[in-house]
Amino acid sequence: MDKKAGNKRLNTKTSNKSSNTTKKINQNKNVKNTKINKKDITGQKARNKKKKRKTWKIVLLTILVILLIAGGVFAYRVYKNGWGLSGMLATVVGHDEYTKKDLKEFRCLLLGISTDEEGALLTDTIMVASYNPNTQKATLLSIPRDTYTGKNPKKATAYQKINSIYSRNEDPEEVLEAVNDLTNLGLEYYVIVKTQGFIELVDAIGGVTFNVPIDMDYDDTSQDLHIHLKAGEQLLDGDKAEQVVRFRHNNDGSSYPEEYGDNDLGRMRTQREFMMAVLKQTAKAENIFKLGQILDVAKNNVITNVDFNVAKDYIPYIVEFNTENLLTSTLPGTTPPWNQTNGVSIFVADEEETEKLIQELFYDRDLEQEQTQVTDEEGNKIETNTVSKKDVIIEVLNGSGNSKNLNKAVEELEGAGYEVTRKGVTTATSKTAIINKQNAADTILTNIEQVLGVGDIQNSESSSSKVDITIVLGKDYV
Repeated sequence: MDKKAGNKRLNTKTSNKSSNTTKKINQNKNVKNTKINKKDITGQKARNKKKKRKTWKIVLLTILVILLIAGGVFAYRVYKNGWGLSGMLATVVGHDEYTKKDLKEFRCLLLGISTDEEGALLTDTIMVASYNPNTQKATLLSIPRDTYTGKNPKKATAYQKINSIYSRNEDPEEVLEAVNDLTNLGLEYYVIVKTQGFIELVDAIGGVTFNVPIDMDYDDTSQDLHIHLKAGEQLLDGDKAEQVVRFRHNNDGSSYPEEYGDNDLGRMRTQREFMMAVLKQTAKAENIFKLGQILDVAKNNVITNVDFNVAKDYIPYIVEFNTENLLTSTLPGTTPPWNQTNGVSIFVADEEETEKLIQELFYDRDLEQEQTQVTDEEGNKIETNTVSKKDVIIEVLNGSGNSKNLNKAVEELEGAGYEVTRKGVTTATSKTAIINKQNAADTILTNIEQVLGVGDIQNSESSSSKVDITIVLGKDYV
């Protein structure tokens, strides 16, 4: 038993020794492997870092290339859109070099409204405004607040004055209809500006430098209106701007001098001239950065049916506008004696003079009369002919598929001062064509395109043609 026990102990020791030796060998291997693994890991990390750095370099280089390409494309589009602030804005809103050409003259009714102490609405300003982005010309036509809109002046009432229409039920469409009846301009859009919005706009653009025409001293507690200004050029904030455009006469009854335009006529002239000053100040490049603030003012104080997509198309080109290209005037008419107007002070528009003025302001100014000169072999002028609208023979053919469009187009052309001598129907076509058959002046062709709102100008001169211009209405004419 002792011998066996001794052998067992010996075997156990031997086994333990062997096991310990194996453990040491394994430990040494593990240490070695650990060292190797640490080296591999360190190397792998370094390789990964290099790989990441290389990847980021590639990404950054790719971004830089994309930015350079995008910048180049953007710069090229800005160049195609005419460079400058206008070209940049046109590019930002997605225009190309053809967009402006397709824009029609924009016309709208402008109303300035305020409230008295009892909350009643007062229409202080009534104007027709137009802007043509292609010619960079604009127009402001003032409508006197007392303009009569009824049928029989002998039975006039205060409610038939144009300035009372909006206050009755706050329906701008009714005012629009009344102005269209007076002017035959077919206005679609209206923009109503609250007095508070006008004040905030002037303050937002840093005030407006304006030459106040006379000393102004007036108080009306019912409207909480107090006007106290000295004549002369000065920087007006929003509060003083309101005083200027609402002034009509002083507390002692005196008003603007007769040569300037007394009472309402003077106020309308001041309003137009102040509008010119506001446009000049707003169009300054530095005010582009205040666009957000200006839009907030508009959002809270302007009522309009002008769609944003329509408005944004004109914004890039307004920054080019020069107020020297702004024509202003007042609706012509008379103020009959009270004993002829049921004791009510009204202004009666002169239909014939109004038609002439509308023609001059909204149609003829874009049609510069062109002269064709005949010269001899030495280049000396021997004959000069003036080409006018009345000299042009026009025919209109309806290919729009809508029978009503023919009369509509003829009315528009005749309203613009042209004479349509022939009209008929032709095969359906998608695009409206304005075909020059007898070497008509370019200004005539361009003006017809503006009057209709569409039209592809084409040259197809024919000595046998009995008309100067053939207009084929397409489905794009609406």
